[in-house]
Amino acid sequence: MRIRLMKTAKELGKEAAREAAAVIQAAIQERNEACLMVATGTSQFELLDALVEYPIEWSRTVFFHLDEYVGLPETHPASFRKYLKERIVKRVRPREFFFIQGDHPDPLAECARLNALSGGYQVDLALVGIGENGHLAFNDPPADFETAEPFLVVELDETCRRQQLGEGWFSTIEEVPEKAISMSISQILRAGRIICCVPGRRKALAVKNCLEGEVSPQYPASILRRHPNTVLFLDVESASLLSPGTL
Repeated sequence: MRIRLMKTAKELGKEAAREAAAVIQAAIQERNEACLMVATGTSQFELLDALVEYPIEWSRTVFFHLDEYVGLPETHPASFRKYLKERIVKRVRPREFFFIQGDHPDPLAECARLNALSGGYQVDLALVGIGENGHLAFNDPPADFETAEPFLVVELDETCRRQQLGEGWFSTIEEVPEKAISMSISQILRAGRIICCVPGRRKALAVKNCLEGEVSPQYPASILRRHPNTVLFLDVESASLLSPGTL
């Protein structure tokens, strides 16, 4: 894992986007196609805003969606499908975007559909973040490091649900769903390159735990340390609790 330290969240997003664009363009040149996994949430705002400005042949890109709440319609303000359509699809028109239908009446059947789709693609790049509880996608602690299933139904823990409330996606904790469909840890690690963007002081403890503790399901994003091509982008606030020797 490489760590890049930026002064601000905006600078972090711009630098992460520059690196992401290079990966995408290289894949298109090599295979005439680039396949990406993309996260959502407030930590990805700056990255996505900068990335869609690059003159990439977006018609040669395919996207997979990392996670979505079970039972939440796309019309809800917290819907990640809504987020991604507004921030990516409407702006660059990729060739394909495989969304998670979180309000499918049978979440296990939806996972099976996504699992079948994912087997047909070589994933070049995963754009991810780290949750306040150290989660990766919606794989809350203790995360399943062993499953080979690309997508699964997961339970959201209290810290994760309160993070969604604190970010303003919901009005009350009772409104936050208790389950989600999430890309698994093993599927994220299949990406050729992982770019992880983690701005903000509220993520500082999670960053410290994931970088300085053991690689453990209790700190799900700690597994990124075992991926040979991960770049972690931090700003001064998210890096504020790290020991001097870590950076």
